[in-house]
Amino acid sequence: MALQFQPRSLISGRAAGPRGASGAPWGWALAGVGLGLVVGSLVFAPARWLGSWVQQSSNGQLQLQEAHGTVWTGSARLLLTGGAGSQDQATLPGRLQWQLRPALTGGAAGLVLQLRADCCLLQPWTWRLSPHWGGGQVVLSDSVSQWPAQWLSGLGTPWNTIAAQGQLALSTQALTLNWSAGRLQLAGRAQLDALELSSRLSTLRPMGSYRLTLSGGATPGLQLVTLKGALQLSGQGQWVGNRLRFAGEASAAPESLAALSNLLNIIGRRDGARSIIKVG
Repeated sequence: MALQFQPRSLISGRAAGPRGASGAPWGWALAGVGLGLVVGSLVFAPARWLGSWVQQSSNGQLQLQEAHGTVWTGSARLLLTGGAGSQDQATLPGRLQWQLRPALTGGAAGLVLQLRADCCLLQPWTWRLSPHWGGGQVVLSDSVSQWPAQWLSGLGTPWNTIAAQGQLALSTQALTLNWSAGRLQLAGRAQLDALELSSRLSTLRPMGSYRLTLSGGATPGLQLVTLKGALQLSGQGQWVGNRLRFAGEASAAPESLAALSNLLNIIGRRDGARSIIKVG
């Protein structure tokens, strides 16, 4: 009886072996092709994909035009616009270059973004991006940069009416932005100096120089002061939740009031020789 069952068992074993072996190589090959396509798509993802994400995230106000390269290493012309349906736009001189790399940031997987712009950045600007549960964090390296004030006219009203000219000097120190549960928390400091500003609304050139300081903390604060000039600007603000509340005023030296009157009408609500500025 044992001899009768043994051949049948051996035949059954031989028949099953080739079928299982012949199926495995095709399965692994298909899996390899699929993995290769995914990896290739990630590695060689075109720069326009990043441009689409930036445009959607900024509601169309910041755009990467004429993007070349890949998501990871590329360049583009940086465009400011007034958003959907706006005809206003202004392009930053030269091209913005970027390098994006996976990295461990704070012990977790993240990304390191390095920006270069010959027109404006004195040295590469590094951003470390770390996603976490319910939000993410961006840590900016200390930097000093200069940007043309006329670039802001691309944002539309009221910037296109003011048509400011001059230099914007931006510096950051230990600046960290953290999103958690839909709320923005900020640490560190950013300072924007608007130097030798002028406007097509005034014959007075320049009108003055100004400093806007952003300070992090439990309640991030914003301060505006005048460094020099006939146009005097001042104000204080703070973020409450995700909303900015700012109160300030603009005024002119008596001998320059006539030359600055049109600008004062645009800046805020006119109250005699001054304009009241309120946001939020």
